[in-house]
Amino acid sequence: MSLRDLFTAPPPPERPYHGHRERRVQCIGPHGLHRMAYTEWGEADNPRVLVCVHGLTRNGRDFDDLARAMAGEYRVVCPDVVGRGRSDWLAIKTDYGFPLYVADMVTLIARLDVEEVHWVGTSMGGIIGMLLASQPHSPISRLVLNDVGPVITKVSLDRIGQYVGRAPRFADIAAAEAYLREVGAPFGALTDAQWRHLTEYSVRPVEGGFTMVYDPGLGDPFRANPPTADIDLWQIYDHVACPTLALRGAESDLLEPATFEAMGERGPKAQTEEFPGVGHAPMLMDPAQIQVVRDFLLAG
Repeated sequence: MSLRDLFTAPPPPERPYHGHRERRVQCIGPHGLHRMAYTEWGEADNPRVLVCVHGLTRNGRDFDDLARAMAGEYRVVCPDVVGRGRSDWLAIKTDYGFPLYVADMVTLIARLDVEEVHWVGTSMGGIIGMLLASQPHSPISRLVLNDVGPVITKVSLDRIGQYVGRAPRFADIAAAEAYLREVGAPFGALTDAQWRHLTEYSVRPVEGGFTMVYDPGLGDPFRANPPTADIDLWQIYDHVACPTLALRGAESDLLEPATFEAMGERGPKAQTEEFPGVGHAPMLMDPAQIQVVRDFLLAG
């Protein structure tokens, strides 16, 4: 290339902000090692990190729309909690539980080599975030709790116990999508493209069709210790000191209105936002929902 060519050549392309990378981190549990997969968006060397953690039987690709919206400002990291998505399944199913999930997230944050993170947690992911944020010297400096709070009712736990651990099979993607639209009706008014996206990342191929991309053994702890009362996490919530945003689907059966209201009055005195026409849980795919989260995170 001549000197003239150097001055007339088009500039190199900008570094992509919105591409994603599939990675894994090795974690340790009570009975050995396991790998936790995560999807990373934005610039790999960005020290500003947003961790997004999904619900009980979901996976990190639920956050693709939110991650794209935030990848210009953050390195966005969306793990598949062990037993879901691309992560390993545990041999001892009763190891599935919050002590292991919190420990895995501490390992992940250490891998990311940052001192603090912002956190968005949907349902189970919010409980993991609450548990970690309540600890002294927590790395979580800003917390979003999506349709989950310090009280989990026995009624909702009984409902969860009825479906967690089921392993339905589908002849094709269309059948899987029909199933997901039925069980995911509380997610609200998603577009056809969004339903298809959720479906494609919710199933894996097996002989004769598809099945869900999570370990049916997730249900073993529920069956081993069925709930006898509401779960009360107020003592945990009251120790959260970082700025907190609490989100609720107006038709949610998991986060009750009284609990949601109290979250704004005690502990971190969360900013609260309720989304109409949505149950459990808002998927944070709607532009208006994303904007609420974005405004809160970028205010800090």
